[in-house]
Amino acid sequence: MIPVPVVMVLLFALWTLLLLVMTVGVYRWGSIFAGKAQLTDFRADDVRGCDFYKRAMRAHANCVENLPIFIAVVFAAYVADTMSGSVSTLSVVAVAARVLQSLVHVALVQTNRVILVRFCLFMAQVACFFGIGGVVMARFLAGMP
Repeated sequence: MIPVPVVMVLLFALWTLLLLVMTVGVYRWGSIFAGKAQLTDFRADDVRGCDFYKRAMRAHANCVENLPIFIAVVFAAYVADTMSGSVSTLSVVAVAARVLQSLVHVALVQTNRVILVRFCLFMAQVACFFGIGGVVMARFLAGMP
């Protein structure tokens, strides 16, 4: 049976791809097919477009930036044989917080309150990453002579 945290890594990666396709991809291809933009109009070093598009670019980048960290802590937990209920719960919470953070980022106008919600969701992910890392480190330290 595949451990829940490994499934959560897969879901995080699939969410990252889905977010890209359903926001950035739809915006770009919609603009191109409508004749409003050329393929060369979408430069990575100069993001232009409506606020939704800019938020979508940033939300996708946030996923790309955090996915390797999540992979690393889950991999460490897997290798350390610490796939416990707490690691599973932390993994599920981390992915749920990531999806919610992305949705809040893309779907809502960014007021101070909305940004605070995004920040809290980000901090929940960070806490989960540290929690999983803490479980692994506790196992490591328990095995030291």
